[in-house]
Amino acid sequence: MKPRCPWGAPAPLLTIVSLLAGCGGSDQADRTGAARGERRETGPIVIYAVNYPLAYFAERIGGDEAVVQLPIPPDSDPAYWSPDAETVADYQSADLILLNGAGYAGWTSKVSLPTSKLVNTSSSFEDMYILAEEAVLHTHGPAGEHEHTDVAFTTWLDPMLAIEQARAIRDALSALRPAEQEGFDARFGALESDLAALDSRLEAVAGRWGERPVLGSHPVYQYLARRYDLNLRSVHFEPDVVPGPGAWRELAGLLAEHPADVMLWESAPLTEAEVRLWETLGVGSVVFDPCGNRPQLADFLSVMSDNVEALEAL
Repeated sequence: MKPRCPWGAPAPLLTIVSLLAGCGGSDQADRTGAARGERRETGPIVIYAVNYPLAYFAERIGGDEAVVQLPIPPDSDPAYWSPDAETVADYQSADLILLNGAGYAGWTSKVSLPTSKLVNTSSSFEDMYILAEEAVLHTHGPAGEHEHTDVAFTTWLDPMLAIEQARAIRDALSALRPAEQEGFDARFGALESDLAALDSRLEAVAGRWGERPVLGSHPVYQYLARRYDLNLRSVHFEPDVVPGPGAWRELAGLLAEHPADVMLWESAPLTEAEVRLWETLGVGSVVFDPCGNRPQLADFLSVMSDNVEALEAL
């Protein structure tokens, strides 16, 4: 297990960032000025995002007017990843920093980021946040042990909320470069249409399911479930770990009152767990990838389309 970054003691980190900003030539001087809130007047808008959905929306809306960065390793969960001091400085030097809100990417509240550059993309619907299920300490990939926050944060799994997050990005870009607003508006409109089409497909699936009980392997599908009125309950099964005896007993107890025959997984589970689910409990497995990090061979909409196709086949 990799050790977590010690955000509990942010002062030393900020000292390192300050030292980085104080030396290194003209490139570092440019970064330092940008970190103070100065904006580039020419050239592409430099955008740093805290997860892939926001990066994808910014790429679609910004077009050639923007350079979007997502400096999160492929094997990390952006929700729990923590950057090193140099990467924090990169975020500080951006023109815009896209936040998901709802407690996502907790490191952003523990370092100094220029408030004038922050875009909380979910601020317009904070009254629609969902309280998360009871926090459970567990391991989730290379980020190590963590607890889910008291607010569910995968907001973009409701395409209507995703549209509002994309709208916030469009508005921030337009405020920064008013002369390019027409292009931002047009590209946002195309993205909005794509997300609305995704919503229609998911509505059709949910309409066929009705009250069918469904399981989530992890408490990340709250906004999806609310949007489409899914009868969904969640456990804490990791796709790369075979659950222990206690987890299986807990699941059996849950199935006694919630007789689901399918479990949604963030990624493909280990064969041993998948086979046991089906052969002993009659629960099939299907991947519904939240797509929090950048996929290797696809983009956000193609991953979501694959998700819907998997549900349509059930």
